[in-house]
Amino acid sequence: MSKVRYGVIGLGMGKAHISGMREIMRAELTAVCDINEGRLADCLKSYPGVAGYTDYKALLERDDVDAVVVATPDQLHREMTVAALGAGKHVLCEKPMALTLEDCQAMINASRNTDRKLMIGQICRFTPGFMRAKQLIDNGEIGELFFVESEYAHDYSKIPGKFSNWRLDPLRHGFLGGGCHAVDLVRWIAGNPYEVAAFANKKMLNDWPTDDCTIAIMKFPNDVIGKVFVSIGCKRNYTMRSVFYGSKGTIIVDNTNPTMKVFKTESDCGFTVPMLYPISLNNHNTAGEIAALTDAILNDSPLEMDAIEGASTVKAALAAVESSKTGRIVKVDYDF
Repeated sequence: MSKVRYGVIGLGMGKAHISGMREIMRAELTAVCDINEGRLADCLKSYPGVAGYTDYKALLERDDVDAVVVATPDQLHREMTVAALGAGKHVLCEKPMALTLEDCQAMINASRNTDRKLMIGQICRFTPGFMRAKQLIDNGEIGELFFVESEYAHDYSKIPGKFSNWRLDPLRHGFLGGGCHAVDLVRWIAGNPYEVAAFANKKMLNDWPTDDCTIAIMKFPNDVIGKVFVSIGCKRNYTMRSVFYGSKGTIIVDNTNPTMKVFKTESDCGFTVPMLYPISLNNHNTAGEIAALTDAILNDSPLEMDAIEGASTVKAALAAVESSKTGRIVKVDYDF
């Protein structure tokens, strides 16, 4: 196999994945699917020769589809992912992996039973600023980590179609549906949080079924502590501002800012000097996701963002939701 032939299910977010494929020489788009016939027709006009379907099961029957991108509402991830794996396709499933741990486990089991690769699209792991921050941390540039924080601030009232049923599902808590970005980022940097305490309120999106603001305090391995703030109704521009504190310096980075600020201790007296690192603004680097899955398929190599990683982010996020509802600290294990 010299190329991976892709099918894309869901042409909302899926359009970004299609664009990403155009940048990867060893990836080829062969089929697309969307229940919206108008959106499907528009896509097919832009990609002549690509097959189009309104039923995803018909797409899965094609022999010229090696891998599938599932970019549909979260509630459909389990059904479509399990079906695609069962049809012998590798899968890139959009975040969050699913809305329940039961669904995550079913997807993990399907991947294990079919020996097909399942990747979860946590895009922050492919965002240039966050990738650079992790590289500096892993190289010891800011010393030993002691505190990490990230935030997901997004005004959902400004998103077109905000009242569509899939976003108003009581299972799709903002801390999971959008906040999984920030949770996955701090997990990637500091490891799996094993204790979570959270508080939440709802003062902005009063007609939504879930709290719209949550703050979670987390304990990580190596005595690192951290914080994740999620607001889906705040009045400001979209941001994922994140800060990483180490014994020799601090990194402040955002996925919407063209520079990353790094403070490093430069003398014995403890003075720190701020440095600005230019970074690329590519906060939806779907080409990076497609490249990672394509390489893993062609080389039969492990995926970093595999099903266990995706499910672990869901488990940490749901622990915060549980804590905010019960008022108790939640201990988290990552046995799947």
